[in-house]
Amino acid sequence: MKHLYNIAWTVALLSVFTSCGVVNQAYQSPEKDSSHLFREEQPTDTTSIADIPWKAYFQDATLQSLISEGLANNIDLRMAYTRIQQAEANLSMAKGAYFPNVSLVGQIADRQTSTGVNGTQVLGYGSRQYTLGISANWELDVWGKLRSQSKSRYAQFLSSQSYRDLIQTSLIANIATSYYSLLALDEQVAITRQTVSLLEENLLTMESLKEAGLQNGAGVEQSRALLYRTQVTIPALETQIRTLENSISVLLGRNPGAIDRTGLAQQNLPPAMRTGVPAQMLAKRPDVRQAELSFRSAFELTNAARANFYPSVTLGTATIGYEDASLSSFFKPENMFANILGGLTQPLYARKQLTGNLRIAKAQQEEALLNFERTTLTAGKEVSDILFAYRSSLSKNEIRNKEVESLDAAVYYTQELLLAGDANYTEVLSAEQSLLQARLNRVNDKLEQLQYSVELYRALGGGME
Repeated sequence: MKHLYNIAWTVALLSVFTSCGVVNQAYQSPEKDSSHLFREEQPTDTTSIADIPWKAYFQDATLQSLISEGLANNIDLRMAYTRIQQAEANLSMAKGAYFPNVSLVGQIADRQTSTGVNGTQVLGYGSRQYTLGISANWELDVWGKLRSQSKSRYAQFLSSQSYRDLIQTSLIANIATSYYSLLALDEQVAITRQTVSLLEENLLTMESLKEAGLQNGAGVEQSRALLYRTQVTIPALETQIRTLENSISVLLGRNPGAIDRTGLAQQNLPPAMRTGVPAQMLAKRPDVRQAELSFRSAFELTNAARANFYPSVTLGTATIGYEDASLSSFFKPENMFANILGGLTQPLYARKQLTGNLRIAKAQQEEALLNFERTTLTAGKEVSDILFAYRSSLSKNEIRNKEVESLDAAVYYTQELLLAGDANYTEVLSAEQSLLQARLNRVNDKLEQLQYSVELYRALGGGME
């Protein structure tokens, strides 16, 4: 009997070496041609702004302080850390499947039987048996099913870290973008207040001209209306400022309140917006890495589903301990016992279910691969869009400055002409309105460029250091 047992295990072990390579397929990262991922851009320089630590990229000390606070206290980022902890626990459980489950077993068996002729004395005989020992259950990973499941959990663990990185890069970008928007609103309020002061002076001038008989009441009231129309925009801007301060407070994980800040004039654009080669972006972007890890997890689960078609080899129960009818002599050597139960289970009638599970696993693997391809294309689109929009926005600066200079001169000349009686009030009002709008647009241009610089930094995978 012992020889048959050894032969059976030898055959099982030989099956392992001849079949494992067939059951489990080696994982390979999905290939993606990234040569034209940035549309017309074909960069060869590997220098990328994504390699710059965020403290060096954002040089405003106040903004740096806000980002540090957000990284320490943001609720979403703290939730991402809990996901890592959950994934780490799942990985630990998957690794634990390699080892036997060991437990302490204690049992008292009390048995009552009938005695006498034809059982005349019902349940008259009693016996008791005490058992104490250690029991172990163990499934041998012959076909690599447990190993594949462990690899899948490991990919999920890495994916949780990439998710944390994704939250971090988005958080840094959101804080910086909101901060720049706040500075732009401050600047717009300042410009509007300056314009209100000029319009108040203009109204006094119009009233003096009316008293001198050089202007009519319509001109005075039109000037007054323009003053009111400009003044009424200030409360709306202040409301936006307060709302944005509260939004930034939430990002920082604090109660709504005021936000310390500098000024828009102190903010400088990066000297060079270098993207590096597309392959660097694919390696650094957390969402791309997360999509690939999801594919890797699905790939390993497909291996596990394929392994389910093969027999399960288990050391079902192995128990060693003491057993006796009396506690007084319980721990004597002659009361020791050992039981070992092994098993080989081959699925027979569950084939349709196993086939269905394999088809589902393959479909989920294909879905994960398509999601990776979509994420990659989306990443390339983001970088391409931001680069073009950023350069287009920069091209407006010289023209916008000329527009402001011309309108500033137009306001001066029309006011002089008005005093000389060679221009009417509508020309003055039109010039003043156009100048205000041009100055506000120039603020929006700088805000737009600062936001594009933040978005490109995020899109390339920056901010994880």
